[in-house]
Amino acid sequence: MKSISELDAEVRSLETLGLRDLRRLWAARFGPPPRLRSEELLRLMLAWRLQAEALGGLPPGTRRLLARRGAIAPEGRALGDGAILRRDWQGRQIEVVVEADGFRWEDRTYPSLSAIARAATGTRWNGPRFFGLREEGP
Repeated sequence: MKSISELDAEVRSLETLGLRDLRRLWAARFGPPPRLRSEELLRLMLAWRLQAEALGGLPPGTRRLLARRGAIAPEGRALGDGAILRRDWQGRQIEVVVEADGFRWEDRTYPSLSAIARAATGTRWNGPRFFGLREEGP
């Protein structure tokens, strides 16, 4: 079993690794790595896995609570069916209606606000931020 200082050193060593090396380390320790392009997210996930492996992960009670919770609704669903979100984008108004099975825009239902923001702009957006449901980040 690793000491806490050894575990801390291993987690700190992740900061020096690029995406390719993080994926290699994941594959060597845990099997096929997640299909992420975010170096920072993969680094955080790998750090959690290393710590969970060494320290035991989540307590059984927490695991049960998470399993019981079920699927998480996409952000924006809590506004309720029929809620309308509007955003002006480059001279065009984008209007989205919240529905029971997703979000409707231009007679098509999307699973998330991010999917609509991407379809409307042609670039990747955080949908809740695009539609003003979140504050701008630092």
